[in-house]
Amino acid sequence: MLKVENIFKTFNAGTVNEKVALNGVSLHLKTGEFVSVIGGNGAGKSTLLSAVAGVYGVDAGTISIDGKDVTRLPEYKRAQFIGRVFQDPMMGTAANMEIVENLAIAKRRGGRRGLRWGVSHAERDEYREKLAAFDLGLENRLTSKVGLLSGGQRQALTLLMATLKRPKLLLLDEHTAALDPKTAAKVLELSEQIVKSSNLTTMMVTHNMRDAIAHGDRLVMLYDGKIIIDISGEQKKNLTTKDLLDMFEKASGSNEADGNMLLG
Repeated sequence: MLKVENIFKTFNAGTVNEKVALNGVSLHLKTGEFVSVIGGNGAGKSTLLSAVAGVYGVDAGTISIDGKDVTRLPEYKRAQFIGRVFQDPMMGTAANMEIVENLAIAKRRGGRRGLRWGVSHAERDEYREKLAAFDLGLENRLTSKVGLLSGGQRQALTLLMATLKRPKLLLLDEHTAALDPKTAAKVLELSEQIVKSSNLTTMMVTHNMRDAIAHGDRLVMLYDGKIIIDISGEQKKNLTTKDLLDMFEKASGSNEADGNMLLG
């Protein structure tokens, strides 16, 4: 579904602030695969996700989604088949609009726009049903302004909006980093639930080792702009944070993981 082939990205090239963010990264995701991408600050994980989303152009290499080369496609054109949830709960929703209005906009993403704009009873029933599954009480607040929601409620709503039209690729950009531990755990649980039930191809960027181990069926670690660990199956299921730290130190020759990644 997703093919990232030998991509490079350097910021401020040729200056004293030059930073090689991605150094020949290749990553293939199969349909329905849920990959957790972890790394310390400056490892390249967020740049990789942003390159896939189209936020940054790459200096070399190719990116394709569902067989379509999107390497030179701008972000707004990729948005028609990519769902994304950001780290900041304030992003991805319109604060001054109602919950039902936000969901209706997400539902119509990529469709034809006409003069008629309204939300049918069938749509409202659909939204209530999906929100009820979150167990956050949002199904009874369809007319509430999104700006009145808590961070966790807003992030859950953003997650639903990003997946309403079943995107070809779902990108979770450290989407629980700004939440308290209890709320973050709930949003992660909802994320896994939606990904599995809809068989969504998903890339989740995180700096929390426990979250990376506990969620998804594959774990990829970046260091210094390169993938140094890529594990899945039984190896991932039996992985512990100590195992991951040991693997990191062996693969990178560094013991900086404790300082750059959270144990959770």
